Amino acid sequence: MKIVVIGGTGLIGSKTVERLRKKGHDVLAASPNSGVDTITGTGLAEALAGARVVLDLANSPSFEDNAVLEFFRTAGRNLLSAGAAAGVEHHVALSIVGTERLQGSGYMRAKMAQEELIKSSGIPYTIVHSTQFFEFMDGIAQAATIGQTVHLSSAYVQPIASDDVADVMADVALASPANGTIEIGGPEKVRLNEIVARLLAAKNDARQVVADPHARYFGVELKDESLVPGSNARLGRIRFNDWLSQHPPRKMTA
Repeated sequence: MKIVVIGGTGLIGSKTVERLRKKGHDVLAASPNSGVDTITGTGLAEALAGARVVLDLANSPSFEDNAVLEFFRTAGRNLLSAGAAAGVEHHVALSIVGTERLQGSGYMRAKMAQEELIKSSGIPYTIVHSTQFFEFMDGIAQAATIGQTVHLSSAYVQPIASDDVADVMADVALASPANGTIEIGGPEKVRLNEIVARLLAAKNDARQVVADPHARYFGVELKDESLVPGSNARLGRIRFNDWLSQHPPRKMTA
Protein backbone atom coordinates (compact mmCIF):
# COMPACT_ATOMS: atom_id res chain seq x y z
CA MET A 1 0.00 0.00 0.00
CA LYS A 2 1.02 3.62 -0.36
CA ILE A 3 2.42 5.20 2.79
CA VAL A 4 3.52 8.83 3.08
CA VAL A 5 6.16 9.71 5.67
CA ILE A 6 6.27 13.43 6.47
CA GLY A 7 9.79 14.21 7.62
CA GLY A 8 10.88 11.14 5.69
CA THR A 9 14.49 12.26 5.36
CA GLY A 10 15.10 12.93 9.07
CA LEU A 11 16.64 10.69 11.73
CA ILE A 12 13.54 8.61 12.45
CA GLY A 13 11.86 9.20 9.09
CA SER A 14 14.68 7.83 6.95
CA LYS A 15 14.97 4.68 9.06
CA THR A 16 11.20 4.15 9.02
CA VAL A 17 11.04 4.62 5.24
CA GLU A 18 13.77 2.00 4.81
CA ARG A 19 11.92 -0.53 6.95
CA LEU A 20 8.59 -0.06 5.19
CA ARG A 21 10.15 -0.28 1.73
CA LYS A 22 11.85 -3.54 2.69
CA LYS A 23 8.38 -4.88 3.49
CA GLY A 24 7.32 -4.10 -0.07
CA HIS A 25 5.25 -0.96 0.44
CA ASP A 26 5.12 2.10 -1.79
CA VAL A 27 6.63 4.71 0.52
CA LEU A 28 6.97 8.41 -0.22
CA ALA A 29 9.61 10.19 1.87
CA ALA A 30 8.07 13.66 1.94
CA SER A 31 9.91 16.84 2.92
CA PRO A 32 10.18 20.44 1.72
CA ASN A 33 13.22 19.40 -0.33
CA SER A 34 11.04 16.90 -2.19
CA GLY A 35 8.37 19.54 -2.87
CA VAL A 36 6.02 18.67 0.00
CA ASP A 37 5.61 21.50 2.49
CA THR A 38 3.15 21.11 5.37
CA ILE A 39 3.45 24.78 6.34
CA THR A 40 2.44 26.23 2.97
CA GLY A 41 0.47 23.17 1.88
CA THR A 42 2.48 22.95 -1.33
CA GLY A 43 2.50 19.45 -2.79
CA LEU A 44 0.38 17.89 -0.05
CA ALA A 45 -2.61 16.93 -2.18
CA GLU A 46 -0.39 15.31 -4.81
CA ALA A 47 1.70 13.48 -2.21
CA LEU A 48 -1.28 12.07 -0.34
CA ALA A 49 -3.26 10.99 -3.41
CA GLY A 50 -3.91 7.27 -3.02
CA ALA A 51 -2.21 7.02 0.37
CA ARG A 52 -3.76 4.80 3.01
CA VAL A 53 -1.38 5.71 5.84
CA VAL A 54 0.39 8.97 6.76
CA LEU A 55 3.18 9.17 9.33
CA ASP A 56 3.98 12.62 10.69
CA LEU A 57 7.59 12.52 11.88
CA ALA A 58 8.49 16.16 11.15
CA ASN A 59 9.83 18.54 13.77
CA SER A 60 9.85 22.31 14.08
CA PRO A 61 13.00 24.11 12.90
CA SER A 62 12.63 26.48 15.86
CA PHE A 63 11.98 25.64 19.52
CA GLU A 64 11.01 29.21 20.45
CA ASP A 65 7.59 29.10 22.14
CA ASN A 66 5.52 31.00 19.58
CA ALA A 67 7.35 29.61 16.54
CA VAL A 68 7.05 25.98 17.58
CA LEU A 69 3.36 26.36 18.41
CA GLU A 70 2.69 27.98 15.04
CA PHE A 71 4.61 25.22 13.28
CA PHE A 72 2.70 22.31 14.80
CA ARG A 73 -0.69 24.01 14.51
CA THR A 74 -0.23 25.07 10.89
CA ALA A 75 1.44 21.86 9.74
CA GLY A 76 -1.10 19.76 11.62
CA ARG A 77 -4.12 21.51 10.15
CA ASN A 78 -2.76 21.39 6.60
CA LEU A 79 -1.74 17.75 6.82
CA LEU A 80 -4.97 16.56 8.40
CA SER A 81 -7.09 18.53 5.94
CA ALA A 82 -5.21 17.04 3.00
CA GLY A 83 -5.43 13.60 4.58
CA ALA A 84 -9.19 13.85 4.98
CA ALA A 85 -9.59 14.95 1.36
CA ALA A 86 -7.41 12.04 0.19
CA GLY A 87 -9.29 9.46 2.24
CA VAL A 88 -6.33 8.54 4.45
CA GLU A 89 -7.29 5.61 6.69
CA HIS A 90 -4.63 5.93 9.41
CA HIS A 91 -2.78 9.01 10.66
CA VAL A 92 0.28 8.22 12.78
CA ALA A 93 2.24 10.85 14.71
CA LEU A 94 5.35 10.72 16.86
CA SER A 95 5.20 12.70 20.10
CA ILE A 96 6.88 12.67 23.51
CA VAL A 97 6.41 10.75 26.75
CA GLY A 98 5.34 13.23 29.40
CA THR A 99 3.81 15.79 27.04
CA GLU A 100 0.69 16.15 29.17
CA ARG A 101 2.75 16.42 32.39
CA LEU A 102 5.08 19.19 31.18
CA GLN A 103 2.73 21.87 29.93
CA GLY A 104 4.94 24.56 31.46
CA SER A 105 7.20 23.98 28.45
CA GLY A 106 6.36 25.85 25.24
CA TYR A 107 7.54 22.90 23.16
CA MET A 108 5.34 20.46 25.06
CA ARG A 109 2.36 22.80 24.70
CA ALA A 110 2.94 22.82 20.96
CA LYS A 111 3.07 19.02 20.84
CA MET A 112 -0.15 18.86 22.83
CA ALA A 113 -1.79 21.22 20.35
CA GLN A 114 -0.70 18.89 17.54
CA GLU A 115 -2.15 15.90 19.36
CA GLU A 116 -5.47 17.64 19.98
CA LEU A 117 -5.81 18.43 16.27
CA ILE A 118 -5.24 14.78 15.44
CA LYS A 119 -7.76 13.54 17.98
CA SER A 120 -10.48 15.89 16.72
CA SER A 121 -9.81 15.35 13.00
CA GLY A 122 -12.12 12.38 12.48
CA ILE A 123 -9.29 10.39 10.84
CA PRO A 124 -8.43 7.09 12.58
CA TYR A 125 -5.11 7.67 14.33
CA THR A 126 -2.31 6.41 16.53
CA ILE A 127 -0.09 8.74 18.56
CA VAL A 128 3.24 7.28 19.67
CA HIS A 129 4.75 8.84 22.78
CA SER A 130 8.50 8.17 22.78
CA THR A 131 11.17 8.89 25.34
CA GLN A 132 14.30 10.83 24.34
CA PHE A 133 16.57 9.32 21.71
CA PHE A 134 20.15 8.31 22.53
CA GLU A 135 21.17 10.49 19.59
CA PHE A 136 19.86 13.61 21.37
CA MET A 137 21.86 13.16 24.58
CA ASP A 138 24.79 15.17 23.22
CA GLY A 139 22.50 18.07 22.32
CA ILE A 140 20.98 17.99 25.80
CA ALA A 141 24.49 18.24 27.24
CA GLN A 142 25.37 21.16 24.98
CA ALA A 143 22.22 23.07 25.94
CA ALA A 144 22.98 22.63 29.65
CA THR A 145 26.66 23.64 29.48
CA ILE A 146 27.98 26.72 31.24
CA GLY A 147 31.74 26.98 30.83
CA GLN A 148 33.11 23.53 31.66
CA THR A 149 30.10 22.48 33.72
CA VAL A 150 26.95 20.71 32.56
CA HIS A 151 23.97 21.40 34.84
CA LEU A 152 21.36 18.68 34.46
CA SER A 153 18.33 17.40 36.29
CA SER A 154 18.78 14.26 38.36
CA ALA A 155 15.30 13.05 37.36
CA TYR A 156 14.93 9.67 35.71
CA VAL A 157 14.85 9.22 31.94
CA GLN A 158 14.48 6.07 29.86
CA PRO A 159 16.05 6.97 26.50
CA ILE A 160 15.71 4.85 23.39
CA ALA A 161 17.75 4.20 20.25
CA SER A 162 16.43 5.67 17.01
CA ASP A 163 16.56 2.20 15.44
CA ASP A 164 14.11 0.94 18.06
CA VAL A 165 11.84 3.94 17.44
CA ALA A 166 11.85 3.28 13.71
CA ASP A 167 10.95 -0.37 14.31
CA VAL A 168 7.90 0.73 16.28
CA MET A 169 6.85 3.39 13.78
CA ALA A 170 6.96 0.87 10.93
CA ASP A 171 4.95 -1.65 12.96
CA VAL A 172 2.35 0.96 13.93
CA ALA A 173 1.99 2.11 10.32
CA LEU A 174 1.02 -1.42 9.30
CA ALA A 175 -1.28 -2.07 12.27
CA SER A 176 -4.88 -1.00 12.79
CA PRO A 177 -5.36 2.49 14.25
CA ALA A 178 -5.33 2.52 18.05
CA ASN A 179 -7.41 5.72 18.19
CA GLY A 180 -5.31 6.48 21.23
CA THR A 181 -1.76 6.86 22.48
CA ILE A 182 0.92 4.20 22.96
CA GLU A 183 4.20 4.68 24.81
CA ILE A 184 7.68 3.49 23.94
CA GLY A 185 10.95 3.77 25.83
CA GLY A 186 14.39 2.28 26.20
CA PRO A 187 15.24 -0.82 28.23
CA GLU A 188 17.00 1.07 31.05
CA LYS A 189 15.81 3.74 33.47
CA VAL A 190 18.64 6.03 34.52
CA ARG A 191 19.10 9.52 35.90
CA LEU A 192 19.58 12.18 33.23
CA ASN A 193 22.81 13.50 34.72
CA GLU A 194 24.25 9.98 34.92
CA ILE A 195 23.62 9.01 31.31
CA VAL A 196 25.07 12.26 30.02
CA ALA A 197 28.12 11.74 32.22
CA ARG A 198 28.58 8.31 30.63
CA LEU A 199 28.41 9.86 27.18
CA LEU A 200 30.97 12.56 28.03
CA ALA A 201 33.30 9.98 29.54
CA ALA A 202 33.15 7.96 26.32
CA LYS A 203 34.21 11.09 24.44
CA ASN A 204 37.03 11.93 26.87
CA ASP A 205 35.14 15.18 27.35
CA ALA A 206 36.51 17.12 30.33
CA ARG A 207 33.24 18.85 31.17
CA GLN A 208 31.88 18.04 34.61
CA VAL A 209 28.24 17.06 35.03
CA VAL A 210 26.49 18.57 38.03
CA ALA A 211 23.25 17.00 39.23
CA ASP A 212 20.79 19.81 39.92
CA PRO A 213 17.18 18.91 40.80
CA HIS A 214 16.16 22.44 39.80
CA ALA A 215 17.88 22.42 36.40
CA ARG A 216 15.31 23.07 33.69
CA TYR A 217 14.55 20.84 30.73
CA PHE A 218 12.84 22.66 27.85
CA GLY A 219 11.91 25.33 30.38
CA VAL A 220 10.51 23.14 33.16
CA GLU A 221 11.74 21.38 36.27
CA LEU A 222 11.49 17.61 36.11
CA LYS A 223 10.15 15.11 38.60
CA ASP A 224 11.28 11.49 38.63
CA GLU A 225 8.19 10.42 36.71
CA SER A 226 8.10 13.32 34.22
CA LEU A 227 9.93 11.65 31.32
CA VAL A 228 9.52 7.92 31.96
CA PRO A 229 6.81 5.77 30.37
CA GLY A 230 4.19 3.76 32.18
CA SER A 231 4.19 0.04 32.89
CA ASN A 232 2.48 -0.83 29.59
CA ALA A 233 5.11 0.82 27.39
CA ARG A 234 6.79 -1.08 24.58
CA LEU A 235 10.51 -1.19 25.39
CA GLY A 236 13.39 -1.12 22.93
CA ARG A 237 16.07 -3.78 22.78
CA ILE A 238 19.22 -1.65 22.46
CA ARG A 239 21.00 -0.65 25.67
CA PHE A 240 22.94 2.60 25.89
CA ASN A 241 26.36 0.97 26.28
CA ASP A 242 25.68 -1.26 23.27
CA TRP A 243 24.60 1.77 21.27
CA LEU A 244 27.77 3.61 22.30
CA SER A 245 29.90 0.71 21.08
CA GLN A 246 28.09 0.73 17.73
CA HIS A 247 28.12 4.54 17.40
CA PRO A 248 31.36 5.60 19.06
CA PRO A 249 31.26 9.35 19.74
CA ARG A 250 33.93 11.61 18.33
CA LYS A 251 36.47 11.83 21.12
CA MET A 252 37.64 15.19 22.39
CA THR A 253 41.30 16.01 21.94
CA ALA A 254 43.44 18.52 23.75
